[in-house]
Amino acid sequence: MKKNVIVAQSGGPSPVINSSLQGVIEGCRAFPDDIGTIYAGWHGIEGVLKEELLDLSAQDEREIDLLSTTPGAGAIGSCRYKLKSEQEKDFARVVEVLKAHNIGYFFYNGGNDSMDTAHKVAVIAKEQGLDLISTGVPKTIDNDVGDSEFKLIDHTPGYGSVSRYWAYRMQTANEENAGSCPADPILVMQVMGRKIGYIPAAARLGDPDREMPLQIYMPESGLSMDDLADKVNDELKRSGRCMLAVSEGFDVGEIGALHDSFGHVNFGASGTSAQQAIVNYLNEKGFSARGEARGNVSGIDQRCNAIYASTVDIEEARLVGRHAVKVAVEDGGGWMSTILRKPGDEYQVYYDKVPLKDVANSERTFPLEWISENKVDVTDEFLRYAQPLIGDEWPKIEIENGLQRFTRFKKIFADKKCNDYTPEAY
Repeated sequence: MKKNVIVAQSGGPSPVINSSLQGVIEGCRAFPDDIGTIYAGWHGIEGVLKEELLDLSAQDEREIDLLSTTPGAGAIGSCRYKLKSEQEKDFARVVEVLKAHNIGYFFYNGGNDSMDTAHKVAVIAKEQGLDLISTGVPKTIDNDVGDSEFKLIDHTPGYGSVSRYWAYRMQTANEENAGSCPADPILVMQVMGRKIGYIPAAARLGDPDREMPLQIYMPESGLSMDDLADKVNDELKRSGRCMLAVSEGFDVGEIGALHDSFGHVNFGASGTSAQQAIVNYLNEKGFSARGEARGNVSGIDQRCNAIYASTVDIEEARLVGRHAVKVAVEDGGGWMSTILRKPGDEYQVYYDKVPLKDVANSERTFPLEWISENKVDVTDEFLRYAQPLIGDEWPKIEIENGLQRFTRFKKIFADKKCNDYTPEAY
């Protein structure tokens, strides 16, 4: 008997999140004898709880094709709702909705917290005797899912694209800073990354030969604001200018931090930013050059920009989504589809599976041996790891009337079969 599918996603989006969605849809279509209607949880697990199930099987084929170059989470929505162990009503509601719509497969696309949700759904389904296969699809620009030995996953879809973004941003920022340095010798650029340095490290990809006066400040560096000022002044004496790629999680003191429902600091909503704190600090303290420090915050642009997306990342995101369906049908539930790197000098990957319980709430760290001795750069070993992920081609984005054409699904939802419900944590 055919079973229906729910695919959903949560957390911050990425430039290639919808490519994984396309891969799941393609994977489901490859098993017509096992899989019936494909639904999307509208805004992640919240859509499941509220029984808002978007019918993907009823969408135009063109809209499915456009997913690979549609960034952000607008196609089916995302959320930051965490299923906590004490929320028994929520778990009961998930089971109720899954049963009502004959759901046999649940695919959840996201980072470590999302893998925790997928794992919890798998556990509750088993406890309730529900015939459900729950499978994870990895996604996060932070590249912090898995283990620091890269045995669970080599890199997460989204990281290659945000790395390409910062490689290109540093190239253009260097042109700006080189021209304006008599008045603005210091440019502080804030980079996403919370507590981990993979994204700021990618700034070096824009200058692998280290010709720019670029310094990288990661949370793992352990540097203080005084250390930063000293190193900036050293660079000003050498080059007359200095560019800083600073993690949003670099310790600048109190920033009036606000937290999301996962408990993570929401840097974009907090009282101030690392960039602003550093600019203020340097301008107030003074430095060995004329002019002023100025700053730039890219914000969400780095995770929802289609133009800078890596074609390598787009394809890998699609294939890991397809592989998730293959794993679900052939191996059952409790797994996350994963990307692993083949040994050797030539960049090649293969797709496998790892237990959801091993990646749920996992948090890989940035290898300390990839931080240079001066603490404001990364090693060539990191460049060898990250450079293949950014690709060497531009994505082919469809244009209509001079504007980017993204996926726009029709709002066709499954008929509701359960009573209205308000998620427990609202």
